[in-house]
Amino acid sequence: MNDQVDSRKSSQPIAVLGAGPMGLAVAYQLALDGYRPVLFEADDRIGGMTASFDFGGIDIERYYHFHCISDHAFLSMLDELGLGGKMRWVETKMGYWYQGQLQPWGNPLALLRFRGLGLAAKLRYGLHAYLSTKRVNWQALDQVEATAWIRRWVGDEAYEVLWRRLFDYKFYDYAGGLSAAWIWSRIRRIGRSRYSLFREKLGYLEGGSNTLLNAIRDAIVAKGGEIRLQAPVGKVVMQEGRVTGLQVNGRFEAFDKVISTIPLPHVAKLMPDLPHDVLAAYRSLKNIAVACVIVRLSRAVTENFWLNTNDPEMDIPGLVEYTNLRPMAQHIVYVPFYMPGEHPKFSDPDQTFADKVKQYLKKINPALSDEDFIDIRVSRYRYAQPVCEPGHLSRLPPVALPVKGLWVADTSYYYPEDRGISESIDFGRKMAKAALA
Repeated sequence: MNDQVDSRKSSQPIAVLGAGPMGLAVAYQLALDGYRPVLFEADDRIGGMTASFDFGGIDIERYYHFHCISDHAFLSMLDELGLGGKMRWVETKMGYWYQGQLQPWGNPLALLRFRGLGLAAKLRYGLHAYLSTKRVNWQALDQVEATAWIRRWVGDEAYEVLWRRLFDYKFYDYAGGLSAAWIWSRIRRIGRSRYSLFREKLGYLEGGSNTLLNAIRDAIVAKGGEIRLQAPVGKVVMQEGRVTGLQVNGRFEAFDKVISTIPLPHVAKLMPDLPHDVLAAYRSLKNIAVACVIVRLSRAVTENFWLNTNDPEMDIPGLVEYTNLRPMAQHIVYVPFYMPGEHPKFSDPDQTFADKVKQYLKKINPALSDEDFIDIRVSRYRYAQPVCEPGHLSRLPPVALPVKGLWVADTSYYYPEDRGISESIDFGRKMAKAALA
């Protein structure tokens, strides 16, 4: 009897849309449970925002990633795949560029020594950060607007110096409409990456994200699943309240179950036959785009992994000096320009962003010359960051849609957590199990 059940499982393919970490986790769990996933990806590679590219002989992600000691789902997946020994933990540093000065940041002593902020403001800021790392219940913050919440705790002085530009240069017009629960989860995650008040520890995987992505891919295929690249889905076909299949490259393929992990703004285009209220909910969601400049240098800019910036001549919230986490022969710096996708600046040519970054890095480190800049690339992602407003989850349609055989989610659904590989893996595996329960 069990053989017959297993045979039925393997004979019924389940379509999974999107081969980012969440889609890969869905397909992996389906294959692990004896089903046959068919994973459709429009790109020419797996990974989504974790996908890598060849940067002058260096295989590296298009967008920066790091891991915290609290990333349990990610670490468990590594162990399952026999990759736990490839994880490396590094003591990293943070900095703050303010009033033309590079200052240490990220621990109580650096806060007390910070130039440009009064003692009372420092104490209020530190108390808020400490209590945020200790908070467990986020529901009380769900309906609270983030900037007002932070101002109430840290005061106007600390907000103006340490927070305002982070909001303004990531969310622009959306800065005043974010959930405090979502901001709190970001504070807590970084705070919990510390193994003492004065030391921060972050992790990287040998070989980068590709090490994990390729292992998940191989496990899916080994268990009978299928991954199709450059296979954009044109439409999810529905009839009489149930899924019947997909239109892929102009051809119909029959499926009675579809699990979508593509960004929600694409869902309304691919599923126009959904109920009107569901379509309206998807269309009402806002997203932030990113133009991420990746620089290859012959020398380091600073000794920091994170560098927050507050400078009237820089339209960025900060930068990530990646090789201060993951050592490489040359120095890699990520400088993300976040903005709404409809903002005119998102249409600027790559060279405009590249020129700004050269100017910014040379200002931070005047010892840098043009000869130190080996290569510069720009990667763009239209739906990089969901805008999580107060009450965010109540605005989302249920994962199991009112169409038989159809489940839809993306990184918006593990609110209040921010988008991340570990969170995507955890949610994707749970979604696969729930879809087949």
